[in-house]
Amino acid sequence: MPSTVIRSYRYDRRRRELAIVFQTGRAYTHREVPAETYAALEAASSKGEFFNRHIRDKYAFTRDDFE
Repeated sequence: MPSTVIRSYRYDRRRRELAIVFQTGRAYTHREVPAETYAALEAASSKGEFFNRHIRDKYAFTRDDFE
């Protein structure tokens, strides 16, 4: 099911970085995210809810500016 909060995401296993682009267009890269957390995000029926409960405010991040 498409997310109403998250537009897209990708995970770099080597770097343990999770890049997320929200529907607003804002993009963030979260660091030191375990592969298990990414797998659980993939399996979650609500990506936005999973993000809010298990990723947001749990991992260091940077905002990605593409301008």
